[in-house]
Amino acid sequence: MFCPKCGSILVPKKEDTKKVMACSSCGYKTDKTRDATIKEVTGKKTRRVEVIEHGELDTLPKTAAECPKCGYKEARYWLVQTRAGDEPETKFLRCVKCEHTWRDYD
Repeated sequence: MFCPKCGSILVPKKEDTKKVMACSSCGYKTDKTRDATIKEVTGKKTRRVEVIEHGELDTLPKTAAECPKCGYKEARYWLVQTRAGDEPETKFLRCVKCEHTWRDYD
């Protein structure tokens, strides 16, 4: 439903015990809510995590990090945006010695 005065969309509101449709721009209100329906459709997006293959490791930078599997003190790392854009990226590390891969959530 749209506001007959300004054309903005009418949003449902509760005033005391009565339900009304109101315009947030001009303040127009109507109690004709019989035909109004609210529907929200959301979908879950799947995200693909890229895995670095063995041959591509030689170009990745190295850092000082202890491998949780073998205890070696050097690993190669890369960053991947695995969550929402407003959250920090995830650092993946791979041991130079045993090639064990793990995540670092700094």
